[in-house]
Amino acid sequence: MDIIKTITEDLNIKQFQTENTVELLNEGNTVPFISRYRKERTGNLDEEKIRRIEELLKYYQHLEDYKKTVLKSIEEQGKLTYELKEKIINTKKMTELEDLYLPYKKRKKTNADKAIEAGLEPAANKVLLGNIKSLDELEEFVSEEYDNIDKVVEGISYIIGQTFAHNKDNRESLRKYYEKFGKIHSEKKKEFIEEATKYDMYHEFTQEISKIPNYRVLALNRGEKEKVLNVKLIIDDEWLDKEKTKYETGNEICDEIISKGLNYGFTNMLNPSIEREIRQNLTEKAEEGAIDLFAKNLRQLLLTPPLKNKRVLAIDPGFRTGCKVVVLDEMGNFLANDTIFPVPPQNDIENSEKIVMSLIQKHNINLIAIGNGTASRETQQFVVDLIKKNNLDLKYIFVDESGASVYSASRLAKEEFPEYDVTVRGAISLGRRIQDPLAEFVKIDPKSIGVGQYQHDVNQKKLKEKLDATVESVVNLVGVNLNTASYSLLEYVSGITSSLAKKIVQYRQKNGPFQKRADLFKVKGFGEKAFEQSAGFLRIIDGENPLEMTGIHPESYEPAEKLINILGYTLDDLKIKEKLDPLKLKVSQLLNEKENLKSISKELEIGEYTLIDILKELQKPGRDPRDEMPEPQLMDDILKFEDLKESMRLSGKITNITDFGAFVDLGIKENGLIHKSNLSEKFVAHPTDIVQINDIVEVEIISIDKSRRRIGLRLVSIQR
Repeated sequence: MDIIKTITEDLNIKQFQTENTVELLNEGNTVPFISRYRKERTGNLDEEKIRRIEELLKYYQHLEDYKKTVLKSIEEQGKLTYELKEKIINTKKMTELEDLYLPYKKRKKTNADKAIEAGLEPAANKVLLGNIKSLDELEEFVSEEYDNIDKVVEGISYIIGQTFAHNKDNRESLRKYYEKFGKIHSEKKKEFIEEATKYDMYHEFTQEISKIPNYRVLALNRGEKEKVLNVKLIIDDEWLDKEKTKYETGNEICDEIISKGLNYGFTNMLNPSIEREIRQNLTEKAEEGAIDLFAKNLRQLLLTPPLKNKRVLAIDPGFRTGCKVVVLDEMGNFLANDTIFPVPPQNDIENSEKIVMSLIQKHNINLIAIGNGTASRETQQFVVDLIKKNNLDLKYIFVDESGASVYSASRLAKEEFPEYDVTVRGAISLGRRIQDPLAEFVKIDPKSIGVGQYQHDVNQKKLKEKLDATVESVVNLVGVNLNTASYSLLEYVSGITSSLAKKIVQYRQKNGPFQKRADLFKVKGFGEKAFEQSAGFLRIIDGENPLEMTGIHPESYEPAEKLINILGYTLDDLKIKEKLDPLKLKVSQLLNEKENLKSISKELEIGEYTLIDILKELQKPGRDPRDEMPEPQLMDDILKFEDLKESMRLSGKITNITDFGAFVDLGIKENGLIHKSNLSEKFVAHPTDIVQINDIVEVEIISIDKSRRRIGLRLVSIQR
């Protein structure tokens, strides 16, 4: 099989794009580097396509290796025909290869294998041809093991059944029939029928396989795993009845034996095998969907805009142990901490106010961040009352606590704040999530961040790979400040390993800030390849060369400077606002002039894609793509569940998206749910087609379930 050609056809791209991308990957280049700095070679393939090429390359390489194993195994058995060899060599699917290999695969000896060993295969062939006119003709096949006609007939039926079950075309036919007409059925086990469980909706539940949504597959799997549900696939008798007619010989005696064999093969071998396979395929598809959704949600969360120039007072609420309070300056540096008890059981409002007011005044606080966990609403009430009572020009914001406890107990947190306990570290993490969400979230296992669906029920290896790739993608998209980034952020930069990231931080601590990207070569172990892969994603603000605060790669500094000269400016003009603004205007005009772009790219001897990227960087030098996202909502008043009424319209933020809808933070303890049917008047295939994490939305309350404290919403508009 020609792997390059197959991938090209699969992805509907040009062959040179596949060839060059595979070559670049084999040379040890990272996906972010290839997609950003090798566009001429890939024909401007995006990161998603490049990752897909990487996945398919691994899949087909594994398939080709397995083909060699299969061919060798069959050849050693002396059963490899030219026709079979050609089929194996040309197959492009692992399922097809497994079907072809099945009759020859080494396995535990079956009833059919024993019958074949006893010499009953010729008898089975006679029956299949309708050449047995009387059972007495089978007398010649009686042996010590099959010592009477009935046992011979049984052995023959086993052989017919196994042949039927192992036939590649039969397997593919049944597979398609299941996919088109099959249903999945579940019911609670006897011991749970009278007991209320979270799987009650799946008792005596049936749905077409072709229509079942991913989240429902995962729910059924979980119910089965927890031994509450029995789950099976069902089809009608039509498929088997139709197959039986193909084997009819018109000989009543033979047809009866054949029918018995086909029933045996279907019931004991073919159907269970295909059912397992389809269940596995459904699970893999559902897991892939859940993982993709998790990654999509995570990407949007990581792209949450930082609230810049905010001196933050962060509160990690708690009842018995009090609320941990920390103060952070604009750069996230820890300044002070204390503990207050404004909530039950102590309700020490007076002392809590004194402590908080002292911290606000001493450190010029301009934002309060409140963790959204236990005691958060009581803490919110305290903060709102404090703001109103003291007429403070302050706003507050809720921060999702997901993963904060994971970080606070981590080795990294202990290294950062060895003298403080987990509660103080947790509060610091909450405050920093507002100031620079990306820098803080990369310190936490993505699975703990709380934007997934059934994340504990999916393939953990695939989930980790996908989420790590997502974090890597966002970190490199945004870029990293080389002089402020933690090693936990640096290790996600293209080409930088965990050990290199630590060495960079150690070098910086010992020698002071980097003045230019090339200084990285002074870091022990930092070589040419690491520099090539990482340099463009690392930013130096106020460095020696103004290009170093952009995403322009050092390999393009020379053409970039020539380009600036062509436009009538110098490199130093990038540092002068009065000259930078007209330069940016010229750049914007040039981006719309296709003919000029072509001539300039030839003059500079660089590709058009590279030229366009340089121009976009000069258009907004040092830009942060997160600034284009909707800003988090800041609040100064309070709303309670009891204040809600149907038809009320509110503003909120999308905090999580599932297959069935989107959850909205309304500024109260309970999140509301916009079911996907209420996201638009038109049909919505998936909520992500309409909304994304961090979207600020206007919603209308359409239902309130007071007993379960659930809020049903309808989307009115999105603020983008």
